Amino acid sequence: MRATRKSNGGFTLIELILVMAMLVVVLAISAPSLGNFFRGRSLESEARQMLSLTHYAQSRASSEGAPMIVWIDAKAGAYGLQMDAGYSDGVDPKAVEYKIGEDLKLEVMPAAKMQTRPSTLNLPVLRFLPDGGISEQSAPGVVLTHAKGDMLWLVQGRTGLTYEIRDEETIGQIGMR
Repeated sequence: MRATRKSNGGFTLIELILVMAMLVVVLAISAPSLGNFFRGRSLESEARQMLSLTHYAQSRASSEGAPMIVWIDAKAGAYGLQMDAGYSDGVDPKAVEYKIGEDLKLEVMPAAKMQTRPSTLNLPVLRFLPDGGISEQSAPGVVLTHAKGDMLWLVQGRTGLTYEIRDEETIGQIGMR
């Protein structure tokens, strides 16, 4: 008597085609949601990077005992950090500059006594004093806008000692609309 063996080692072609079809349907449904997720992340990432730069500027101002400025060039879509011109002997070796994404736009919120960057560019600045405080001549905030209309604000916090990120839901709480 001979025993017959059944092979259970693989998938049939029909099973593989059905699995692939289900994957295509799931990807087609989730693709628009993923697009919105990544769009929001680029805006949020840029805002967090700018917030981090303000923290670094504040820390540098305190540790080096010299005013630091975060300058904003809205037309060029760039921002950066450097020591205040009156306190450096030429070029700041620790100066940094960043470009925003092509789908983002920067706008500076105007202030009555806003100081400009000490150069021929005359750019608005966020100025941090050697004691770590924010100068009264600093811009009150920056608006980051995505091409699709989403917005985030980098504004002075309630205490006036730091900057913080606000969204459309929380910006009205400080009267900056």
